[in-house]
Formats: sequence, C-alpha cells, structure tokens
Amino acid sequence: MPAFQSTLVRRTGPPKIGFVAQLNRASDYGSEGYRFESYRGHHKPFILKGFFIFYTMKLQFWSVGKNHEPYLKEGIELFTKRISNYYPVEWNILPMPKHAATLSEMDLKKKEGEMITGFLQKEDYLVLLDESGKQLSSEALADFIQLRANESIKLIVFLIGGAYGVSEAVKKRANYQWSLSKLVFPHQLVRLILAEQIYRACSINRNEKYHHS
Repeated sequence: MPAFQSTLVRRTGPPKIGFVAQLNRASDYGSEGYRFESYRGHHKPFILKGFFIFYTMKLQFWSVGKNHEPYLKEGIELFTKRISNYYPVEWNILPMPKHAATLSEMDLKKKEGEMITGFLQKEDYLVLLDESGKQLSSEALADFIQLRANESIKLIVFLIGGAYGVSEAVKKRANYQWSLSKLVFPHQLVRLILAEQIYRACSINRNEKYHHS
C-alpha cells in the first residue's frame, strides 16, 4: 500500500487535489515555469519542465480491537469522509492477538506492540494517543498537522492502542505522544473524537467556519 500519492498538474491550470493552490509566473523557472505561492494549508510542489508534481501527505487511523460499534460508526464515517477533502485518509482496525483472553496484561501489550511495529514503515510518522502524552488545543493540533505537511511527511499514523495501552517498544517508536484529555473515554468513543478533532484541525487550516475559537 503506497504511503503517499502524487498528482501531476500541467502548468496551464491549478492542481485539483482537495485544496486550492495559487500559481504565479516567475522568471526564476524560465518561460515554462511558475512560482508557487505557499500559504497555510498547502504544500510546495516539485517543479519539472513545466509540470508540478504534488506529494500529498496521507493520514491513517489505527485502532486495536473490534470494528466500529454501530452507534458510533455513522459519526466516524462522516468525519472521515470530511477529512478526505483535505488528505487521503483511511482506518486500519488491527485484530486482537490470538488467545488474547488468556494472556497477561504485559504479554498482551507485548504481542500487540510486535504487531504494530511490524506494520509500521521506517518513514511513517507515528502519533500515539496516550494519557501521558501532551494535550493540545484545536489550534495547536492544526499547527501540528500543518508542520508535518511542511516537513514533507508522507504518512501520519494516529494510533489508538489496546485496552491496556501499548508496550514500551511502541512508546519508543512513537514520534509524538498526544493526550486527548485527562478524562477517560470508552475505547471506541476515542475513534469518533479523534476523527472529529482531525477534521476540526483541517478546517482551521483552511479558515473554514466549522471551528469557533
């Protein structure tokens, strides 16, 4: 599965990849080139012989456990679809290890950790949702996502661990640990909150009306 997608855009028109870019003539690139006006929410393109190649950051939500509960599924799918207007996005529900009920808490976290680290690629940017992580405002989350895009990160993985959390190996692998709240939420409800907050952050970066500060 590719970690990113590219869009090749002819110089005669703006790119069509879920956001609006502003292109201006620039003698720096010769008569066939344009200058890309970079502003909040957008990427700088690679320019090659009058073409613009855009590498779009991709988002994935990983969660250990069962499929979405019916009473949450509609909301999760709604916000995930809205996020897709900004970034390619998908959910990956990771199965519980075999014989999970017979495993101790430590062994279960170890098994889940081995599965998670096995699925991750070296270049993936892992955001671990953990109660000991850093809390962010909606505006700070928007900035966080935009900074990762500016750094040309190909894939951000937002990970919701198992019922007992994650192993130390996963915590060490995480590029960032994020705490949604000091409150405790049901495991599956976190999925809905995560999807809504990422959508909110994307809408902030686009200066849309969804968020009211």
